[in-house]
Amino acid sequence: MKLIKRSIFLWSFFMACGFTNAQDVKDTSFKDAFKGKFYIGVALNRWQSNGSNPEEQKLIKAEFNSISPENDMKWENIHPSKDTYNFEHADAYVKTGKQMDMFIIGHTLLWHSQTPDWVFKDDQGNLLTRDALLKRLEDHINTVVGRYKGVIKGWDVVNEALNEDGTLRKSKWYNILGDDYIVKAFEYAHAADPDAELYYNDYNLYKKEKRAGAVKIVNQLKAKGVPIKAVGEQGHYSLTGPAISEVESTLQDFIKAGVNVNITELDISVLPDKGASTTADVSNNAAYKKELDPYTDGLPKDIEKKLADSYQSLFKLFMKYENKIDRVTFWGLSDRNTWLNNWPIRGRTNYPLPFNRDLSAKTQVKEAILKAAK
Repeated sequence: MKLIKRSIFLWSFFMACGFTNAQDVKDTSFKDAFKGKFYIGVALNRWQSNGSNPEEQKLIKAEFNSISPENDMKWENIHPSKDTYNFEHADAYVKTGKQMDMFIIGHTLLWHSQTPDWVFKDDQGNLLTRDALLKRLEDHINTVVGRYKGVIKGWDVVNEALNEDGTLRKSKWYNILGDDYIVKAFEYAHAADPDAELYYNDYNLYKKEKRAGAVKIVNQLKAKGVPIKAVGEQGHYSLTGPAISEVESTLQDFIKAGVNVNITELDISVLPDKGASTTADVSNNAAYKKELDPYTDGLPKDIEKKLADSYQSLFKLFMKYENKIDRVTFWGLSDRNTWLNNWPIRGRTNYPLPFNRDLSAKTQVKEAILKAAK
């Protein structure tokens, strides 16, 4: 009797989703489910970009139609010293994107983190003047954007420039260049490739105060006649938040400001976050405790169900605003290499993505996301 009831339940579920059987769910990709709605993207690490694992490459090509680089276009990797550019890994990433016919994203041109100290200093070790740093920034953007002009379709021009209260972070960029450094970066990027989409990208924009700071950036750019296509809400969420109403307010406020929205770094942590503040700042960290790492032997089905419900709620919301959302990108391919295994607490076992460590789909999660596409 239990088996019959389960069969009836599964048949009803798949019919409600618009699928006729479980094989249809397995065979339906994310990119096909959301075709004509928005791009479904994934962030690639270096080994995925260079094709070290054919199984991963097969999954990337099958499920996604947009890619972002996790680290290989950040300043410390692509421009490690004053007179040295290293395009080896960035070129491999772009080559992979072209071969797979992806909408290719560049990430990121200006960030306070993962930027070498030499960028801000002259040959004697003194801090650069405003004019000298602007010239260095312009040269960097011209070189990097110019190399991939017409191939990389969208750039995260500035990343994480805001404090949690919406004020500008007092980074070295800000301290040397002043309030208009974001405008200057966008101007340089637009000049380097006038056809590329330009974005501002940040985390925790579901917080009203921080979001107001991002809207101010959008308004500042528009007042200067500098194009900005979309704001990226990173989407580093958890099972406990944010509320869907907060995410919806985020979408609404940016739409009112006259830009589209990208969900750029989506993942949902299933682990307790006690001991670490709710921020995606890479400098955030906390001490390891066994009670904060409860699922080392596998993800319980009831927790996977909560994860599936969270993803479904989000994607239903994204579908509601499909005309103003250009892209939803998962920050990582699978649980085996998610950054959340080591952040904000090193050594934990997290399960934030739709694909398991063995690259199989989390059944409940994928079904839930596909259902939201209907």
